[in-house]
Amino acid sequence: MFDTENIRDLQDPSISEIISRLENVDTFFLLFAGALVFVMQAGFAMLCAGSIRAMNVQNILLKNILDACSGALGFYSIGYALAYGGDVGDTRTTFIGTTNYFFLYNVDNYINWFFQFAFAATAATIVAGTVAERCKLEAYFCYSFFLTAFVYPVVVHSVWDQQGFLSAFNSNPLWGIGMVDFAGSGVVHTTGGCTALVAAIVLGPRVGRFYNERGQALEEPRTFPPHSVALQVLGTFLLWFGWYGFNPGSTLAITPLGYGDVAALAAVTTTLSAATGCISALLFNFMVVNFLTGDEVFDLTMAMNGGLSGLVAITAGCSTVQPWAAIPIGLVAGLVYFGASKALIILHIDDAVDAIPVHLANGIWGCIAVGFFADPNLVSTVYGANNNAMSAQQMGGVFYGYGTLLACQICGVLFILGWVTVFMFPFFIMLRYLNMLRLDPIEELVGCDVSHHGGSAYNISGPSPIALQQFELEKQERRNRHRNHRLSHDGSATSERSSDLNASHAVVRIPVQPSLTVTSEEA
Repeated sequence: MFDTENIRDLQDPSISEIISRLENVDTFFLLFAGALVFVMQAGFAMLCAGSIRAMNVQNILLKNILDACSGALGFYSIGYALAYGGDVGDTRTTFIGTTNYFFLYNVDNYINWFFQFAFAATAATIVAGTVAERCKLEAYFCYSFFLTAFVYPVVVHSVWDQQGFLSAFNSNPLWGIGMVDFAGSGVVHTTGGCTALVAAIVLGPRVGRFYNERGQALEEPRTFPPHSVALQVLGTFLLWFGWYGFNPGSTLAITPLGYGDVAALAAVTTTLSAATGCISALLFNFMVVNFLTGDEVFDLTMAMNGGLSGLVAITAGCSTVQPWAAIPIGLVAGLVYFGASKALIILHIDDAVDAIPVHLANGIWGCIAVGFFADPNLVSTVYGANNNAMSAQQMGGVFYGYGTLLACQICGVLFILGWVTVFMFPFFIMLRYLNMLRLDPIEELVGCDVSHHGGSAYNISGPSPIALQQFELEKQERRNRHRNHRLSHDGSATSERSSDLNASHAVVRIPVQPSLTVTSEEA
């Protein structure tokens, strides 16, 4: 039986009920977008696992799981408070959050914590691939917690919170505009990429990568081919898929007027930049290899990482650039990735999955690109005009005639690089001093799976010798029985055929009648 009163309420809801229902829609939107971002953890796991050697697969997968775990605990206990702790409406500019939010105390907007946690975990997991095959597990857990609990949240507060000194949402933004980083080219990817670079420098390269056993530099760096290209491609597509929560989801709501249009624009620019970055890196590498060696090589790794570079680069400006601008941003992203990847080899910095060129180099490029390509009308629409800001038209990039935004972007990038380096470099030095950072050489040579996880991720040892011997004996017995059966069958068939043949060739004996002899007398 229907409740007619409830039906009447649904047909004629009050204003407060309408607002409540719209808030529920926004909550579901953030829940869905945050889940997409969290799926990127699986993408990172598959990409890293496929890019390294088979003897370290269990280790890298566990580290990716620990990213999510330590990120959740660090961001819950301390990180969210430092990132967003402050009274709503407070117009003061602060360096970190100052009130209430430790252990989510007095926080009722749980969905915002969930969405921001997914971003924090993404920043932490960027480092996993770079330090793969040689970093201790305890060091990884410590760094991941420290990054998500302190280093990353301060960057978030500075750029995204309304009280941050770089924030475009600040009531008195830097130079009237502030730093425009819509979804995190700087906040997430540059932070994670810079941490990866510091870790790689302090940790050192894998055994045999650039130096022989006597410590002498190799004429040509040794390459460690990926053990599963299929996992690499799967991880790439999962990351691309998750980016549709990363960028469009950063509107943080979908019901307010115009927010749907912003999310739609972000989805389009994300797609175009990724596609262009993939083709750019693939073709440029093809031309370079063909010029140097004459070979025609279409490198799948270049295509995958080029696409990811395009995604990283468009993240800052996905809502503030026109669709056409996503194409040159992605084009340059592919070239930036190629150059940064080769530079790491020249500098003897070992990055097992090329996370530094993808996230650090293109995170920086993505922030700078906003300073060139940002459409002033889109910037004004997304960030709004505040009392102390310059005119909306002056909020555009260099290609629209103004350079103030570019200056803000450069300042933001320099702050992120400086902040991360100042804290993460001593942190990794401390871990190395405490002998918590790097595996022993023999453990590295036999692989992390054997030395720390009880065996290989893949059961490729084959059957035991005793089982194999028993199988061979049984197989030989089956063959003998089959042969004997054939021989007996053929023997009986031969006997039958011989009987039939004898019957067909039997001599028919015709009785001979006595001859008639005529004597002379009878004649």
